Amino acid sequence: MIALEFPPINEVLRWKDLFPGFNKIALIVVAAALIGSLIFLLAGNKDPMKAPKGIRNLAESIVEFIENGIIMQTMGRDGLGWTPFLLSLFVFIYLCNVPGVIPLLQMPATARMALPLFLSLVVWVVFIGTGIKHQGGLGYLKSSLFPPGVPKALYVLVTPIELISTFFVRPFSLTVRLFANMLAGHMLLVTFAVLSKALFQAEGNPGLIPVGILPLAMLVGLTAFEVMVAFLQAYIFTILASVYIGSAAHPEH
Repeated sequence: MIALEFPPINEVLRWKDLFPGFNKIALIVVAAALIGSLIFLLAGNKDPMKAPKGIRNLAESIVEFIENGIIMQTMGRDGLGWTPFLLSLFVFIYLCNVPGVIPLLQMPATARMALPLFLSLVVWVVFIGTGIKHQGGLGYLKSSLFPPGVPKALYVLVTPIELISTFFVRPFSLTVRLFANMLAGHMLLVTFAVLSKALFQAEGNPGLIPVGILPLAMLVGLTAFEVMVAFLQAYIFTILASVYIGSAAHPEH
């Protein structure tokens, strides 16, 4: 008989404190902030007259990706002023996602609800503030709740939908999309890791050891897939934030 012992849920999702009030999730968040800051601080200290290489080349590549792959595609040249914010958002989320496949850490900080919710609320405040700044409070509400080109008779239906989707669904969907995807990937990795271990260590039944290759192969494949998901979820969150900010600044778009 195979002894499958799934880790207690607290070990899978809620790590023990390293010291009071500070656990592995907090460690990952702090490390992500420090590493992201360090990359660009070191890159900024390099001689700008020399050809970029090493860490400066990495930093410039990320900046170009944000500008050309996100901002220019959603806000145009007028949105380049948002590069620092969106760059910080992307790098931080990616560095919080990728520990899910790093040995010993093996937990994405975004697989806990608090961090995605906080980031979503930051984006929510930013795009609403942007709308008020560019259009005024009443102007932003009018453009959000009464989109042009809609027959006046339909505003009875459209306005409540726009109110809910713009001011409530957006932060909720940003939160759930990031949290659910990272949590699902983490749970799959844990499940196949436990299954592989149980099959390879099956006492009195060595015939099950070759069978353990199947979940192990799945574990390796899922690990590679989660590397891509870590990047993809950071990209999706950032590009949606860019879309929301751009639409608040330029409602005609």
